[in-house]
Amino acid sequence: MASACLLATSCAGSSPVTVTVTSTVGGSSSTSGGAAGGGLFTASEPWTMDVSSSAVSDRSEAIISALNDAGGWGGGNELQTDFSITVFEADSSDPRMQVVGNPEEYCYGGPDCDEVPASMPVPADATIEGSDDLTCDISGETEGQGDCHLIVVDRNEQKLYESYQTRKEGDELTTGAFFVWELDKEYPETLRGDQCTSADAAGFPIAALTPTADEVAKGGLAHAIRFILPNDRMKEGVYVRPATHAGGPESTDPNAPPYGVRFRLKPDFDDSSYSAGEKTVIAALKKYGMLLSDGGEIPLTFADDRTSTAKWSELDIDAQSFNSITPDQFEVVELGDEVPLTYDCVRNP
Repeated sequence: MASACLLATSCAGSSPVTVTVTSTVGGSSSTSGGAAGGGLFTASEPWTMDVSSSAVSDRSEAIISALNDAGGWGGGNELQTDFSITVFEADSSDPRMQVVGNPEEYCYGGPDCDEVPASMPVPADATIEGSDDLTCDISGETEGQGDCHLIVVDRNEQKLYESYQTRKEGDELTTGAFFVWELDKEYPETLRGDQCTSADAAGFPIAALTPTADEVAKGGLAHAIRFILPNDRMKEGVYVRPATHAGGPESTDPNAPPYGVRFRLKPDFDDSSYSAGEKTVIAALKKYGMLLSDGGEIPLTFADDRTSTAKWSELDIDAQSFNSITPDQFEVVELGDEVPLTYDCVRNP
């Protein structure tokens, strides 16, 4: 799976639209906080917000129609699931590796990333996305590689480490971008900073929106789900909260879905033909929805189950489990005003 565009200066410029940033939903103000204890984060976050009772946006029908007119989901207009990202768990017994920046240009010269050199825990079984080890081809010429994410959670430290275009060189990890999230911190509306990216183009923590097999097996999928669309189906030049950034959206349709938009599965969606595991995912899509996070072809991202006790096959979940769910079975909620995309990152303390 390839990202659309992670960092500011790697993106094609767009003409920003002049709008305000006051968030409103169906005439009411929306909030950025969510229920505490949803998934990885112990604090309240926007992706743990229960939106099952939120008003449908007055733009919902137009946005869904525009997506359908553009070809629907990527990957052949099916709500396919990608399992290429692994979320690794670390603790104090795991060795730490030094992380250094790409010598050609770290973070594309912007302030979005955490400072390097730094260190992070790396479990013995850790691998880079698309690779069988810690090596990775960031050129994208090797099938399944290019983004080369490395994601490690350390619950003892209460930290989430996410990096982009990472590979082991000697005894160090060289990365294009490195981000550390605090799991017990209640982030402000602008998360790590307005106009700032993360390992995901929208500025979200990937792992927080990526279901694991263990979460689903326990029926504890208490957060929104990450989804992506092709660049040409996302509105250019803007994003909406809770996103803080956009990659390379290209659509000139004023009704195209913007980065950060939240789709909620309609409450009357019939899940009677689905397995128990699939029903858990569907329930989360009705309660928390899914947030537009990056650009690419395969809409949904679930974690590889090699580090999970539960397995996707035992849950009767595979890449095609949700293929029959179409865009018009969703509605748009919690849609605030559009934020002009400037790529001028201002980090929060």
